[in-house]
Amino acid sequence: MAVGPTLQTAIQGEDGTVAVIVPARPGIDAVNVTYKELVTEVDSFQQKLAAIGLGLGSPVSIATVNSYEFIISFLAASWQRGIAAPLNPAYKQDEFEFYIEDVKTAIILVPRGAYQSESPAVKAARKFKSAIAECYWDPIKKEVALDVKELGQLGGKGKQPILKPQPEDAALVLHTSGTTSRPKVVPLSHRNLTRTMKNIQATYQLTPQDRTMLVMPLFHVHGLVCGLLAPLSTGGSLIVPSKFSATDFWRDFTTYSANWYTAVPTIHQILLRHPTPIPLPPIRFIRSCSSPLSPTVFHALEDTYKAPVLEAYAMTEAAHQMTSNPLPPAQRKPGTVGLGQGVEVVILDEAGAKVPQGSEGEICIKGENVTSGYLNNAAANATAYTADGYFRTGDQGKLDRDGYVEITGRIKELINKGGEKISPIELDNVLARHPAIGEAVSFAVPDELFGQEVGVAVVLKPGKTLTQDELRGWVGDKLAKFKVPKQVYFTDVMPKTATGKIQRRIVAETMQKQASRMSKL
Repeated sequence: MAVGPTLQTAIQGEDGTVAVIVPARPGIDAVNVTYKELVTEVDSFQQKLAAIGLGLGSPVSIATVNSYEFIISFLAASWQRGIAAPLNPAYKQDEFEFYIEDVKTAIILVPRGAYQSESPAVKAARKFKSAIAECYWDPIKKEVALDVKELGQLGGKGKQPILKPQPEDAALVLHTSGTTSRPKVVPLSHRNLTRTMKNIQATYQLTPQDRTMLVMPLFHVHGLVCGLLAPLSTGGSLIVPSKFSATDFWRDFTTYSANWYTAVPTIHQILLRHPTPIPLPPIRFIRSCSSPLSPTVFHALEDTYKAPVLEAYAMTEAAHQMTSNPLPPAQRKPGTVGLGQGVEVVILDEAGAKVPQGSEGEICIKGENVTSGYLNNAAANATAYTADGYFRTGDQGKLDRDGYVEITGRIKELINKGGEKISPIELDNVLARHPAIGEAVSFAVPDELFGQEVGVAVVLKPGKTLTQDELRGWVGDKLAKFKVPKQVYFTDVMPKTATGKIQRRIVAETMQKQASRMSKL
């Protein structure tokens, strides 16, 4: 019997209340599921997993889009003391092979038709003898199907008993984004996840009356924990389209009576470029997380949607949320990521000592939501925690006079121009205010004289023009001369991750490669 919180005990909705809505699409009816139906379906799917040999510690890779079947299979794997390992269904075969081998996938769940079409996920799984099963909603049987195509390494295992998860079991494994190194494997326990769920509930005062529009992918910790698990732990509900669509967003939001959503800044900016719904639906709050939100976009969101915008700060290693700006009437500060939420936040120097309030250092945290360590990576674990047990985020920042966290950049991404340390986030926020700029990212470029110089990649707004000299002059009026970009790369598309997050390293490499190719023409 479980002692303490698990993803099985954390689902708190009343039997007859709505838990999950999958919006209707042309030719497809909406799926509307109550908490009783949800729990019954998870229990049934858990039995299906046990019947084919899934048990304690079995990694279950889920390579489907956001869907009811994703939710059911994810929860069922964790209930059976397995380890859910969600994967981006858009990966190529080489990418699937990397992740499947890295987590030692026992079974991979793919969409209906993927097996017959020999999808990249299927080919990759077969290489490592992972079991392969199609997972989909069967509208005739009214159940989530587990259609096993190959038993692979599960062959001969036989039926396993139905298990009850324990708080310290790893419920989920995710990879870090790998912005500065090879992706690391982060195991998150039931205790880690349920602690963050409680923290999110407290931060945003979530109740059974709240309904979120889930637009972040469920293979990412942002969508999984804040978009899915936190609402289920409060008895609230969620709307789950298969992917984000700016065209469908407000129609679904209004039709199914959502009152909040959480997303990355890229999604907020896309929505702002589309028509504002009339009448405006009541929005209790808008949450922004996973990459910095410029004050310009913050104010545009509040002015357009008449709702408080709450920027949060999160990491996979912390089971998502660490800090957030609070709801009104408490103060929310654009340009900050708010206050610690159920975690202790400190700013430490290189020696691990706390710096005076207002001084810069490394943002470090401690809390029940933080992973106990990376999987099979002793070298990373040796440097990830201080002697006092604080997790080192790798982010540079400071606490303002009210204790709000200001992030000034990734320590490894700071631009070191002849000893002058330049925050790329500060420069990004200034560039975002230029009337001709749609997106801008700053980064270090090699320089013979200074070691590093300032480079920026810029996407202009439609119909706008801007020269390098005009941009440099504009920045020079607002920042010290040493922060003015030396290299300006104009581009039509900004490289992003599948979650819409801009990675400076990838942008820097892409822009410099493009410039090198052009110089050789």
